Amino acid sequence: MFSRVLVANRGEIAVRVIRALRELGIEAVAVYSTADAEALHVRLADEAVCVGPPAASESYLRIPSVVAAAVTTGCEAVHPGYGFLSENPAFARACAESDLVFVGPTPDVMERLGDKAQAKQELRAAGVPLVPGTDGPASLEEIRAAAREIGYPVLLKATAGGGGRGMRRVESPEGLAESFGAASAEAEAAFGDGSLYLEKIVMPARHVEVQVLCDGAGGILTLGERECSIQRRHQKLVEESPSAAVTPETREELEASVARACASVGYLGAGTFEFLLGPEGPPFFIEVNCRLQVEHPVTELVTGIDLVREQLRIAAGERLELTGRAPRRGHAIEVRINAEDPTRGFVPAPGLVERFRPPLGPGVRVDTAIEEGMWIPPFYDSLIAKVIVADDDRPAAIAREIRALEELDVAGIPTTRQLALDVLRSPGFADGNYSTGYLEEMEGLLPSLSPA
Repeated sequence: MFSRVLVANRGEIAVRVIRALRELGIEAVAVYSTADAEALHVRLADEAVCVGPPAASESYLRIPSVVAAAVTTGCEAVHPGYGFLSENPAFARACAESDLVFVGPTPDVMERLGDKAQAKQELRAAGVPLVPGTDGPASLEEIRAAAREIGYPVLLKATAGGGGRGMRRVESPEGLAESFGAASAEAEAAFGDGSLYLEKIVMPARHVEVQVLCDGAGGILTLGERECSIQRRHQKLVEESPSAAVTPETREELEASVARACASVGYLGAGTFEFLLGPEGPPFFIEVNCRLQVEHPVTELVTGIDLVREQLRIAAGERLELTGRAPRRGHAIEVRINAEDPTRGFVPAPGLVERFRPPLGPGVRVDTAIEEGMWIPPFYDSLIAKVIVADDDRPAAIAREIRALEELDVAGIPTTRQLALDVLRSPGFADGNYSTGYLEEMEGLLPSLSPA
């Protein structure tokens, strides 16, 4: 096992990884921008290195600076968390060139699966069903022809990146050219790659993902699915496991296809395979996330497996103790608390946290880096905390999550807390009868989605 690891991230995920390192007896080195000099992850680490000014492009995304921080502090490995450089093959290669172990897939696999179009080709070869669309990056004319064949509405998606950037829904041929130009420009600005591909929109659809762990000896462990359909602008707000929409037969079909895909591509470490479930037909694969997911705690709570520890053990060359299907128990729900104003189109709301009281009690976990008196900077993602609960079944877990959110007290900035409560109390969520369009359907019906 490693003796010292650099955590190439910030916020709650950096805190999460540092805590896992401490529990394993491994020293943690943090990196930080000047905006994060007093941040919790900096104070928890054994050592911390400033890598630049507030802008992520000049600090957390600067590969030479992050690698130099690891080398000069005597680290043996780098854990990238999620976001920033976590799915950047060039960063993984730079780590290897400096004799640092990158905690994640190999650069080659990351490159192949990080390109959504190529990932679809690889998974098609492994027998995984795909959403109808183009086979890879396509020109406007090629996309126009494909849309005419599969029918509208369709979805333009950036070949590189994620998080909803470079993505546009197109309802008719008349709006295709304008949407293509806007999506391509957004993708170029966000990822340096403006290429797009096309997918048929499956309606109504559930967004379901399967967590997997793979070791260097060919061992594969699937850990069940997470339901991620409560979204706004293609970004998740509520996640749960297991999904109310997945039957035992579909679950086995999903996990078997993920295991085949991992064996086919030679996957290593933790990863997530995302699928769309329509009203009929098989689950359609949409993309792979070659990293830890924000919502990984729900899987940890239903399986009892610490995914960060397993990532580190796999990176250190250890084998999985268990392969096949991980046992599961009960039900878990995660709610993301973002510093955003839902009544103003979810506009980010940086500012001073005047009060922060996290919920406590049985079955409640809060992953956060927030403290009272802390200033939320405008330079990074708006996520400030995750409230995760577990209980024996779904109704009990919903009741526990509502209780926890009622106890959560954040003052000084707008948050999505009340929206989450409105969603959890809504009949559609309680019945498990919802899709990726749920928030749009409930606009004006949920109090927190009504204009102020």
